[in-house]
Amino acid sequence: MGRSVMQRRNGWLVAGGLLSTLAAFLHLGVIAGGPEWYRFFGAGERMARMAEQGSPTPTLITIGIALILFVWAAYAFAGAGLIRRLPLMRTALVTITTIYLLRGMILFPALAAGPKRADAFTVWSSMIVLVYGMTYAAGTWRSWSFLSQRPA
Repeated sequence: MGRSVMQRRNGWLVAGGLLSTLAAFLHLGVIAGGPEWYRFFGAGERMARMAEQGSPTPTLITIGIALILFVWAAYAFAGAGLIRRLPLMRTALVTITTIYLLRGMILFPALAAGPKRADAFTVWSSMIVLVYGMTYAAGTWRSWSFLSQRPA
């Protein structure tokens, strides 16, 4: 492998890609786990009831989320130099980072609003997603010069 490829590799984006992949598979697991898993993982009672009634909506929404997470993982792996460059690398990684961080920051107004808004799911999921966002942020920052290069 050429030296430039080795310089591009960064553990932050590799970790971010692995985290997004894990989240995507977890979403697919929720589909397999059924209504109780929708409830446990915080999808809400409405989604769980639709799943109980055999509606395709929860499955389609959850597959859509999993697909987005797989794409986000691909961008992280591309930014880390593990796979080929993808279109709009910087824009995509900054957008992914921003979405994860904004979702994670739901934690702070929820905590300020009190225990009714800061239920266990909100607290834990927000902390987890905040870690995802910080991981993507660190990796994107570390790879910024590589991401700025035009493909050969």
